[in-house]
Amino acid sequence: MSLRSSLPLAEPELAAALPVLGLDVAAPLVTGGEVPYAALDYAASAPVLRSVWDDVANYLPYYGSVHRGAGYLSQLSTDLFEQSRETVREFLGCRADDHVVFTRSTTDSLNMMAAVIPAGTQVYVFETEHHAALLPWRERDVTVLRAPVSRHDAVEIVAEALAGRSPELPGLVCVTGASNVTGELWPVAEITEVAHAAGARVVLDAAQLVPHRPVDLRELGVDYIAFSGHKMYAPFGAGVLAGRPDWLCRADPYLAGGGASKRVVRTARGIDVEWQQSAARHEAGSPNVIGAYAVASACRALRTAGFDSLVAREEALLRRAVAGLGAIEQVEVLSLWGAGSERVGVISFVVDGWNSSHLAAALSAEYGIGVRDGLFCAHPLVRRLLGNAPDHPDGCGAPQPLGPGERPVNAVRASFGAGTPPEHLDRLVSAVAELAVHGARWTYRTEEGRCVPVR
Repeated sequence: MSLRSSLPLAEPELAAALPVLGLDVAAPLVTGGEVPYAALDYAASAPVLRSVWDDVANYLPYYGSVHRGAGYLSQLSTDLFEQSRETVREFLGCRADDHVVFTRSTTDSLNMMAAVIPAGTQVYVFETEHHAALLPWRERDVTVLRAPVSRHDAVEIVAEALAGRSPELPGLVCVTGASNVTGELWPVAEITEVAHAAGARVVLDAAQLVPHRPVDLRELGVDYIAFSGHKMYAPFGAGVLAGRPDWLCRADPYLAGGGASKRVVRTARGIDVEWQQSAARHEAGSPNVIGAYAVASACRALRTAGFDSLVAREEALLRRAVAGLGAIEQVEVLSLWGAGSERVGVISFVVDGWNSSHLAAALSAEYGIGVRDGLFCAHPLVRRLLGNAPDHPDGCGAPQPLGPGERPVNAVRASFGAGTPPEHLDRLVSAVAELAVHGARWTYRTEEGRCVPVR
């Protein structure tokens, strides 16, 4: 069975994909031969934009250690590093006094946020968050909010939670911009308005938002924003935490070391240190210049391409994929707020009779399609979407078919973006349809918690 013939022809706005590396990679098939690899795991790590790679490659001969160096390459690298900071600042629409701190990732940024909030801060976070936003607050005074049943309900939940908080203490709401499981867009501006009215601040997990939508920190009103370069076509190990300077400058440095210190003296009691008051306060050690430059390059590329055209293209791809998967009787597309919810290019789904690990393995081994399977580092959310399914004793699930009425314990996620060819999504829909009706053509087994083809 194939749905390829029933899919619409490529829409005109799909013609302008941003060039990414990896489109010419050939994936070997267990059934023989090979096909172009279809990378549909952007939500984990997006491929490298060709322009980002070119910028990094052109810079590498001039690479040097930043700050404090008198040599030409050190000065050039320092300028490049600080220019990258300004590029990110402009991309995010930061306020004049906001700090832009380069980190390793969104996870690193939100752990830094948890480290710098004042003592006694009351933190509020939805149970539906990615673990990077859910777990850093465990040693703080944290209230975990229930999963909302609608965008409006999300705002109401925050309002009700903040109504009972101690006004003398600082407050912080941590919320995602777009779900890494369902792709659904959250009402960030509305939540921020409610939080500010109650005297609390907001930190935005924008890992899945920044690659897909324009983000203006001032328009949204959020106080802090965190994201990763590797989600936005710059996988060179850098992330960003940007936002208001007061909490950042009052807290001890996230890491102690060179660069974070302004003055260090020996005293009778030991070592006395005066810390930096700039973003450098939390950038101890030799910064990841290449990672920062790659993030800035990706910011420039997305702005140059224009989010209007990028969003229109992605929405056309999304309609195409959801319609194709929805036409398969055995497929259920997961959603927190219903099929009409606005979302970015992230689709999680389950297929009747299939464990997710088995399905993902078959898509890869038999069709050359790369997707993600499991709980997507958002265990409470995925379990809720699947009816609070318990942990499977075999981790991601053994390759044996599910019994009648047996619910999958995890899901498959396909994610895409500015570099995805329409054909890759067409192949996904066709492959899922064939597997749902006819089953796998190969034999699979579980190995170390993963489903793999028998060789």
